[in-house]
Amino acid sequence: MTTRHPELSRKPVIAANWKMYKNPKQAKEFITAFLPLVHGHNRDEIVLCPPFVDLAVAVEATHGSNVHIGGQNMHWQEEGAFTGEISAAMLAAVGCTYVILGHSERRQFFGETDESVNRKLQAALHAKLTPIFCVGELLAEREANKTEEVLVRQTARGLANIAPESARRIVVAYEPVWAIGTGRTATPEMAAEAHLVIRSQVASSLGREIAEGMRILYGGSVKPENATSLLNQPEIDGALVGGASLDPQSFAKIVQYTSR
Repeated sequence: MTTRHPELSRKPVIAANWKMYKNPKQAKEFITAFLPLVHGHNRDEIVLCPPFVDLAVAVEATHGSNVHIGGQNMHWQEEGAFTGEISAAMLAAVGCTYVILGHSERRQFFGETDESVNRKLQAALHAKLTPIFCVGELLAEREANKTEEVLVRQTARGLANIAPESARRIVVAYEPVWAIGTGRTATPEMAAEAHLVIRSQVASSLGREIAEGMRILYGGSVKPENATSLLNQPEIDGALVGGASLDPQSFAKIVQYTSR
């Protein structure tokens, strides 16, 4: 298979965010069932982001496969007296190659800011991890016609003081907060419009070349039923999948969306 964006080298990423679900035994059972379903699939990069307690099991279970493992969060410091936190170096040491940063639930429930996400992005890049940098608006912000304002602000502040060459590894995920876990989904056209805003701001922050090569994913109630229509939008370079990624059959169907 070839990538959807060969001229731009934007290989799509299909990432699973398991949030606070699955213990190590369940993670291993999922991977055992999932790997045969996506064996040989190379059109997209496939990433599983399980809870911290599952990482070692997941790395071992996917060894030698076409599936990457990522963390769901990390601290910006390499080590220190930060009870309950984990560093980029720790994720890398256990075998992770990806990490989700700035997810709306981290912003909403744990007080993360654009500035703290920026520090985490810099730390992840320093550790050679591929960050999945999340941005997105609340329902009230969309209804107030502030979607563009929010996306420009979050993207600009998140990418502040990051050198263009270092930024090549960053993956952005647009996740309209009003569509996460609600069953509501942005239309493909709405999602593509938001992606254009993000890519435009990346160009302002890092230059047009970096922006054209940066992969921007959609995250917001992605399911097997809507994956094809969303992922065939030229501006959408993959998906960050929540609930539908918890079942191996369901997630495999999303990975195997039909390219048009």
